[in-house]
Amino acid sequence: MARESAFKVEGLIVKVLSEKTYRVELANGHQLLGFVPGRAKSAVARFKPGEKVQLQLSPFDLSEGRILVERQTI
Repeated sequence: MARESAFKVEGLIVKVLSEKTYRVELANGHQLLGFVPGRAKSAVARFKPGEKVQLQLSPFDLSEGRILVERQTI
């Protein structure tokens, strides 16, 4: 995924699928697969349902996105 063509969106963790994979819902109701990249796994504790996260999406594949390290709670 080229960084200059990727864009950021905000989503809400809906379901924890594994240690680094989550089901995320965007503001428009679209659900996608969010994953934590390998480098950030050790630096980030697990996310919980209901937490807001920022995702980096590729314009070519909107079915999955990279979860950025910043965390916010509602």
